[in-house]
Amino acid sequence: QVQLVESGGGLVQPGGSLRLSCAASGSIFSVLAMGWYRQAPGKQRELVATLTSGGSTNYADSVKGRFTISRDNARNTLYLQMNSLKPDDTAVYYCYLRPDIGSGYWGQGTQVTVSS
Repeated sequence: QVQLVESGGGLVQPGGSLRLSCAASGSIFSVLAMGWYRQAPGKQRELVATLTSGGSTNYADSVKGRFTISRDNARNTLYLQMNSLKPDDTAVYYCYLRPDIGSGYWGQGTQVTVSS
């Protein structure tokens, strides 16, 4: 089993920044990719950014140039640096881990609210 725990969410004004963290623990053998998704009220969960084991990144068009995904392998932690935040970025942000074999894992989510 793999456990993912997100942190770093909160209330921030438009134009502000936050850094989300996702700490992974448990039986982590081989990871294909990790990523961040978000779900706003009344909307479907959507991809924000992904990072493969080879270091390739992919971002939603709406966050390109503002968000940066990264990881610290020694700490088994995934990060999402979010700059120039907008009210449309308000959502619950979820961490996702996709192993080489088997089903993926989700964290419990962390709320990000962008409001003045």
